[in-house]
Amino acid sequence: MKTLVSARPALSPSVRTDSKFSLRLPVVLTCVTCASLGSAWAQSAAADTSARALPEVVVSGSRQEQASDDLPVSIDVIGAQEISNRQSTDLRDAVRDLPNVSVQTAPTRLSVTGSTASALRDGNTGLNIRGLGGNRVLMLVDGIRIPRSYAFRTTTFDREYLSLELLKRVEVVRGPASALYGSDGMAGMANFITYGPEDFLKNADGTAKQIGGRVSAGWSGDDNGHTVAGTVAGRASDSLDWLLTASTHGAHALDTHGTNFEPNVNRTAANPQQDSGNSLLGKIVLRPTVGQKHTFTLEHVEKSADITLLSSRTPLPLTGTPSQIAGAIVDESANRDMQRDRFTWDARFDLNAPWADHVQTVMAAQRADSRQVGTSVRNALPLRIRDTRYGERTWQAGLQADKLLKSGNWGHRLTYGYDYVQSDINNLYTGLNPAPPEKFPLKRFPDTRETTHALYLQDESVRGDWSLTPGLRLDHFTLDVTSQTGFYPPASEPGKSLSGTALSPKFGLLYRATPVWTVYGQYAAGFRAPDAGQVNGYFENMAEQVVLIPNADLKPEHSRGVELGARARFDALHVDFAAFSSNYRNLIVDRVQMGGSGTATDPRIFQTINIDQARIHGFELKGAMDWGRVGLLGGTRLSTPFSYGQARGRNTDTGAPLNSVEPAQLALGLQLDTVPWTLRFDLRHHAAKNASDIDSSAAVKAPATQFTIPAATTLDVALQWRLRKDMRLNLAVRNLTDRKYWLWSDVQGLAANATTNDAYTQPGRSGFVSLVVDF
Repeated sequence: MKTLVSARPALSPSVRTDSKFSLRLPVVLTCVTCASLGSAWAQSAAADTSARALPEVVVSGSRQEQASDDLPVSIDVIGAQEISNRQSTDLRDAVRDLPNVSVQTAPTRLSVTGSTASALRDGNTGLNIRGLGGNRVLMLVDGIRIPRSYAFRTTTFDREYLSLELLKRVEVVRGPASALYGSDGMAGMANFITYGPEDFLKNADGTAKQIGGRVSAGWSGDDNGHTVAGTVAGRASDSLDWLLTASTHGAHALDTHGTNFEPNVNRTAANPQQDSGNSLLGKIVLRPTVGQKHTFTLEHVEKSADITLLSSRTPLPLTGTPSQIAGAIVDESANRDMQRDRFTWDARFDLNAPWADHVQTVMAAQRADSRQVGTSVRNALPLRIRDTRYGERTWQAGLQADKLLKSGNWGHRLTYGYDYVQSDINNLYTGLNPAPPEKFPLKRFPDTRETTHALYLQDESVRGDWSLTPGLRLDHFTLDVTSQTGFYPPASEPGKSLSGTALSPKFGLLYRATPVWTVYGQYAAGFRAPDAGQVNGYFENMAEQVVLIPNADLKPEHSRGVELGARARFDALHVDFAAFSSNYRNLIVDRVQMGGSGTATDPRIFQTINIDQARIHGFELKGAMDWGRVGLLGGTRLSTPFSYGQARGRNTDTGAPLNSVEPAQLALGLQLDTVPWTLRFDLRHHAAKNASDIDSSAAVKAPATQFTIPAATTLDVALQWRLRKDMRLNLAVRNLTDRKYWLWSDVQGLAANATTNDAYTQPGRSGFVSLVVDF
């Protein structure tokens, strides 16, 4: 579907000016100053065509290739060259300068039989966009859904079934995206687009070549990691291209500013950890006729981690009651493995028929498996093992067509189609010595098949400088229990099925006011259907007097978002501004205590329920100023990229702040370019997360309060030396000033009075180096 433009010739007047928005004034002044300077520099910069960058072409904003400047929505593109040049090693690195976007990456400090430290109300490790994250952000690879995250107590299966070495670019869309992509697009979406043969089969002058590729190697100092990757692509004939990419990665635990190296619960240094990963991407592109293109993709990603959990050992000498001494932890370890395999057939046809100009069909099969094994050696009690597995088997199919029509002075591009997704979801919980009354093996929820059928339609209408884009999508979803084996019994009642329907409208408007200025606005809806673990999750532990019961009456979550924005494209200055406000209802909150006093006869009863209504609002500013070639620096080109984002969120039922909303962040860069080298400085300011912005009752158990983080400013420096036109060496130092600081996404659920919060600090001064060779 194609969402084109949405415009509104005004910016949101509702941005607050209180002390919490104290960074707003300098940011706005910076923007105004740059805008005036940009106008003054326009003539001199126009003489150098490199000062004006071409608009990015994206597919995620409209389900078709389209210039991002023509879309009525905020969208960011992170290209492979940026990922490589800045030596990003994971998803957090790749998105760290995007305003109002973050990734949770907490250290491995679990105890095998304890409960997870995370108190996040919106899912688990994954992207957070404009204050909501986890499974409320849709993640795709080449348009195919990445498995959801799943967490229970100490087990967290994250969503990073990804390898950056396979990616051509990352597209991040802010705001509700369900009108285009259906469930899970509550807060936004990210599409990870892999390389194709065409990306390596052109010479620098644009001429075709028969074979090409790239090899690279890198080292990261913050985790003593190494990565080696290679790509080769070829043209077998005029109608057949192929590509093969492989990479391998190894690393240790991410460093922290923790200084306690004791092998017990007082430890704040990172635990010994060994990570490894391998990935493979193969593509064949077949063009049997001029109007046909078939792309066959095979992708494999695997990751593993072995952790020695020194931080869960009991301090020596052992003290306490006889039972405490007997159960004291003398050694613990954990092993994690995850793997994803995908096969996709993507076919595109030029029809030029009365009902469609082009048709695209997609069929994909994907298998993802995660496993975590924890081993606990106790002083005088039997060995305890927890072996937890989670898997998804997904079939995805889609049919999409588009048609250009003309009616008077209006041009219309209709995009319509059908999506089908079926996922078989399973889990297994086994091991040795379960806590009574449980008996291994068992399942936390029954085997479940989630199925979605969807129809969508969009009309992109253009007249002169105006573009209007209404769209509508109808989703019908079912959650069917396919087997009770391993779940009921021991669960007190069998798992139940669930179904529902969601209608997701959108309307966009864009106005090209001048050749420089564009303004836009959009209203969009999003929703997320409850998942199998939320509907039928069951747990019973009488040692802790805790029971988690299912809830087959859960309703889908819904969002309604409004965004107003403006773009300026001077020759020397590019600026994007967006203000947004989103309302959420029926937010699903996991494991809410419904009753019970915590005794053997009256255990605490927990259940996942719909409870929260919420509102999140804020704004984003991003851009770059190209100062041209500076004579005082020997003709070096000077540019200044910048971004700033802030948001505020409230539970409108209780008035409490939303803990999932990140503090404001300012990123300011200085880049110097010459023919043989590029030098870049990046300053980032992370605002504090104060107690007034936190709902402690939703994060930690009373009477404890949530740990707050101070503001912090860091400085990175990077150098790229182009040894030859086909070879570049990248050097970088991050956190040059060795600043000790925390990121809010990593510390939610930590008590303020805990003595080990230094374990969650970010790495200190770290070096990075990589070498990239094209051929």
